[in-house]
Amino acid sequence: MPHLQFDINRPLSDEEKQGFAEAVRALFSRVMDTGTDHIAVSIRQFGTHDLSLGRVTRPEQGVALVNADIREGRSLEQRRALALGLIELLDRTIGIPPAHVYVTCTEHKGEDFHLAERYLAPWNRGEDPLA
Repeated sequence: MPHLQFDINRPLSDEEKQGFAEAVRALFSRVMDTGTDHIAVSIRQFGTHDLSLGRVTRPEQGVALVNADIREGRSLEQRRALALGLIELLDRTIGIPPAHVYVTCTEHKGEDFHLAERYLAPWNRGEDPLA
């Protein structure tokens, strides 16, 4: 169950959060070749100076720190496509400049992801992990 966590230094409306979360799920599903029902998205909002990234000199333009907890087995190309897609999505939808975004991918065994009915199996291309 991927968990995509976004720490941003901007306020968003509930509608913006919902639209952003849906776009994140669609991107992850396409890039990682999986379904969407198991994708968790967290959006945490902070004040302008509550987040810091060393290369950002104007945090009022926006800062986003992203952590993607995913199942192991994805290629470097998939992880890079996800990171670039998330960076582009943050720029297009929230207006955070690409250079103000830092993405970390952390890989876990499928058995580390638990739902009420079961834990996830190792990742397989084109799967629906809840089927």
